[in-house]
Amino acid sequence: MDDLIQDYLHYLKIERGLSENTRQSYRQDLKQYQQFLVSQKLTSFTEDRFIVLGFLQAQTTAQKAQSSITRSISTLRKFYQYLAREGRIQKDPMLQIDSPKQGRHLPAVLSSEEIERLLKTPDTSTPLGLRDRAILEVLYATGLRVSELVHLKLTDLHLSLGLIQTLGKGDKERIIPIGDVAVDWINQYLERSRNRLTKGKDSPYLFVNFHGNGLTRQGIWKNLKAIVQAAGIDKDVTPHTLRHSFATVLLENGADLRIVQELLGHSDISTTQIYTHISKKHLTEVYQRSHPRD
Repeated sequence: MDDLIQDYLHYLKIERGLSENTRQSYRQDLKQYQQFLVSQKLTSFTEDRFIVLGFLQAQTTAQKAQSSITRSISTLRKFYQYLAREGRIQKDPMLQIDSPKQGRHLPAVLSSEEIERLLKTPDTSTPLGLRDRAILEVLYATGLRVSELVHLKLTDLHLSLGLIQTLGKGDKERIIPIGDVAVDWINQYLERSRNRLTKGKDSPYLFVNFHGNGLTRQGIWKNLKAIVQAAGIDKDVTPHTLRHSFATVLLENGADLRIVQELLGHSDISTTQIYTHISKKHLTEVYQRSHPRD
């Protein structure tokens, strides 16, 4: 089973061009499934749909989130399709297993007032505070994924042109405009902070930690949680919240959906369309506050 999982992950990398983070999600789901099969005294990937259903029931019993179970079903469906194409199985058990219908929830976004409070919270008189302010400004100005932010290199900056380049999911490169305010904070960080953090160490990455090494996604999350708490914002804010807020404010101010899709790096516009629901919700709230007959 280990060899088949490794073969599949190699296929996802070479043939599908999926990112390391995505491949790790597949690996985690398949390893959990493998552990269940081993607990059932099985030494190969089963073709019995009732055993697969038993695995899914075990996840429910373990109180796994519905989103996690749905992702497991998606992973197994694609994995078994791969095994069938490769002739490793005779019968695909996933053909008889339905995917649960999942309601689409609207992602959390921050109001303009909350964004301003968040951006102004880091102490920019310190090297780390100035770095954190620059990070927040870049996230809100570009809609970058956190994985794209931590891999942003000095050579990816074209600040005189108001542009940055990044590698998104599937190693797809895209060019993103960045506003003057964010450019100014990046320049301040480069002039007053970054050298003090690197202490002469040579690092290709734009944003570094106190030891001069590139930041991790976990490091960004941890810092943001502290900043949100200090700003007194009572919402579950993640780096992706700034990405959602970026997309929402563009649509609310008249940006074309196709442009927002390109800026976010979505391969399918249906992924971008969820932000139109947020925008409509905003319009409804404004109407209800403003119309005397509402």
